[in-house]
Amino acid sequence: MTQAIDFHTGVADKLGYACRLLRKALRAGKQVVVTGQPAELQRLDQLLWTFEPGEFIPHARLRAGQAIAPVLARTPLWLADQAADAGVRDVLVNLGPQALPDTAAWPRVIEIVADGPDEVAAGRERWRQYKAAGLSPRAHAQTRPEPGGQAG
Repeated sequence: MTQAIDFHTGVADKLGYACRLLRKALRAGKQVVVTGQPAELQRLDQLLWTFEPGEFIPHARLRAGQAIAPVLARTPLWLADQAADAGVRDVLVNLGPQALPDTAAWPRVIEIVADGPDEVAAGRERWRQYKAAGLSPRAHAQTRPEPGGQAG
């Protein structure tokens, strides 16, 4: 049963934010599946190799319908076109515009919502869908630093 659905909203750099969030989750020993649009997952795949010089975030790309190769089965981070293909892990991160079906099996779901108007509208719709399903999402608004200052 889903313990938590967390919406991280107002994110200026969605993929950069995802990289930092994934690094934090992996350092905490969590196994994570990230789902979203294939093109966005491809960009995230590239960023995970380059966003922090000298740092490696172990991950694998899983395309729709693809079986997990036994040699990669222990990979802690999956970028999956369809979350169900990767199997249930500790955390499911959604970068896509649609609410995720079958979230009940996941201990934690994180929705990352960028600050553009289309992203905000899609995020609000996902929030409503989760609420209608009897879940209790929580919002975590991201703040931007003031010019010359630091974020609060």
